[in-house]
Amino acid sequence: MNYPIPVSPQEMTALRQKPVNEELVAAAIAGVIQIARSQGQSLDELTAEVLADDSVLDQAQRRWLSDIVAQAWNIMPSIEAVESIPVS
Repeated sequence: MNYPIPVSPQEMTALRQKPVNEELVAAAIAGVIQIARSQGQSLDELTAEVLADDSVLDQAQRRWLSDIVAQAWNIMPSIEAVESIPVS
């Protein structure tokens, strides 16, 4: 299965209806990054949200996820960069 990268909170919510697998998790992380960028958030702001205390992940899991998000942020092109690539 190929999942498109979500570009809105509604599309992120719709992912909850899909079976969880590696591709879905990757699409969700990419979507969170794209949405954060589109809202003008910095990587520091996004990682602060990931590290915020919640009832789903423990502190070690949040730290691990924060590292994954930071790595993905640094390797993912922005939507604007992708849209500016000429298509032959």
